[in-house]
Amino acid sequence: MDVQPHAYFRTPTRLNPGAPLFVFLPGMDGTGQLFRAQVAGVEKAFDIRCLSIPADDMTGWEQLTEQVVTLVKEEMERKPGQPVYLCGESFGGCLAIKTVLRAPHLFDRLILVNPASSFNRRPWVYWGSYLSRLLPEQTYQLSSLGFLTVLASLDRILPEDRDALIEAIRFVTQRSSVWRQSLLRDFYVSEYQLRSVALPTLVIASAQDRLFPSVSEARRLVSLLPNAEMIVLPYSGHACLLEKDVHLYELMQSSRLVHPPQPTMAVRAPSAESKATSS
Repeated sequence: MDVQPHAYFRTPTRLNPGAPLFVFLPGMDGTGQLFRAQVAGVEKAFDIRCLSIPADDMTGWEQLTEQVVTLVKEEMERKPGQPVYLCGESFGGCLAIKTVLRAPHLFDRLILVNPASSFNRRPWVYWGSYLSRLLPEQTYQLSSLGFLTVLASLDRILPEDRDALIEAIRFVTQRSSVWRQSLLRDFYVSEYQLRSVALPTLVIASAQDRLFPSVSEARRLVSLLPNAEMIVLPYSGHACLLEKDVHLYELMQSSRLVHPPQPTMAVRAPSAESKATSS
């Protein structure tokens, strides 16, 4: 994986300049690589950008949010007048909420997939996040790999995507993981703030999520966000976007609030990256 000094956008497959912008904010791994299983569907109607955060990044919520806003503005200058869809998974769901609150005028739709906003309501996860910083590096790496069965329903994920998940977990250092867990412990958005998010929002929750209480959190968010709906995936685990039977594009099409436009012709191009400098 490429290492960059600051967060940047990856274009995972091809440019689709005439289509709306679809921005994906990843989970704890921060790589953006794990959106791979959804690209073939989403690229039919969108121009995709995946946020990638450096492995040793120690950026706080405010600065990380500003970097995302800067990157989105740069993309919008290249695509004037095109709608912007913001999608966040797990850790990225929290970042997506922060970003929308910071610059609501930039976005047209919000999609949250098993957002980690319920981090503090799962006691073993909360207290375990303190213990992880005390482990020796080698023990931490082994425990992270052993955590796979909690993070994902492995039997629902193709072998090559399981390998990608393992690689993404290894990419994040112990220091960075401990830091991002501390961000999740500190994550707080008031009910008043959530009620101010007028964007049409889709919240996707996995019923078999062993990591977070994602269904109850989705219900809470939908009760507060004024223009939101939820879809429950009855057999999926936390890392649902890697599962072979989960198709984000189809879920978006089936929702009442998120209606992608008709597919447009895509243009094959090399991977494009744009960097955000630290504030």
